[in-house]
Amino acid sequence: MLELIKYVVNQFAENPDEVEYKVEDKGNAVDVTILLKESDMGKVIGRQGKIAKSLRTIVNAAAKKSGQRYNIEITGKDAE
Repeated sequence: MLELIKYVVNQFAENPDEVEYKVEDKGNAVDVTILLKESDMGKVIGRQGKIAKSLRTIVNAAAKKSGQRYNIEITGKDAE
C-alpha cells in the first residue's frame, strides 16, 4: 500500500526524491506520515485538500481487502 501512496505523491511533488515517509503499524490500523518540503505542500494537498482527500479515499478503498485502515497525515519537514 505504501507503494500506491508513494506513486500518487510523486505525481504531484516537485521534489519527489526529498519526500520522506514514516510508517507506524498499530495492528489493524497503519499511520503513514508524509514529510514534504514546504514548497510541495500545496501541490500534494491540492485546493481545499481535494488531492489529499482523494489519496485517502483511494488508499482506504484498496486497503479494505486486507482489513486494515490507513491514516495519512501530510506535514512539512520544517514542522518537525
